[in-house]
Amino acid sequence: MNRIGILGSGRVATALATRLATAGHDVTIGTRNVAGTSAKWTGPAVTFAAPPQTAREASLIINATPGDTSLERLGALREALDGKILVDVSNATRRGAEGLPAGLSFPDSSLAEHLQHALPGTRVVKTLNTMLFSVMVNPRGLAHPPTAFLSGNDEGAKATVRQLLHDLGWPPDWIEDLGDISTARGAEALILLVPHILRGRGFAPFALTVAR
Repeated sequence: MNRIGILGSGRVATALATRLATAGHDVTIGTRNVAGTSAKWTGPAVTFAAPPQTAREASLIINATPGDTSLERLGALREALDGKILVDVSNATRRGAEGLPAGLSFPDSSLAEHLQHALPGTRVVKTLNTMLFSVMVNPRGLAHPPTAFLSGNDEGAKATVRQLLHDLGWPPDWIEDLGDISTARGAEALILLVPHILRGRGFAPFALTVAR
């Protein structure tokens, strides 16, 4: 994969960058506050750069920006993202009480579909959006095997993302390929369950799974 660029600097981006760098990948965190983010970093060795530079220099980019602003942020990087694989792990939602999801920003579509439309030269793959961020990088930490869903139009890109998931600790049989990018709307709609799960069980690691 060469260099992996992660757009965002919150908990999701931090968890992914830490795990991937520990696994031996060359990771760049793309942030609008390079100095501030790098000063607070306590994890393994990574590079910090502005989002345009991160998008230009990485061969695979992970979108860990807030989903309600992702389309605007990444749309501005269209040229830099051309020809790249974009792994979208975000959920675009309207915020309700306590900052929890109150509805989908794209109720008849999905963020992943909008990103693919806005970035026609980029191969968008949706995954890892149906779990707490800690499970993304430690799927074996749950009592039962979770499921990582995949949606994307390009089979080669999805194969690359499968390898990325392997490096994050995901066994092949825990990965469910749903089909093309339009199937992301189903995976993204699952975010509407999250407020009710958190109210009932608290802010503890969880994921959705396909039981067989």
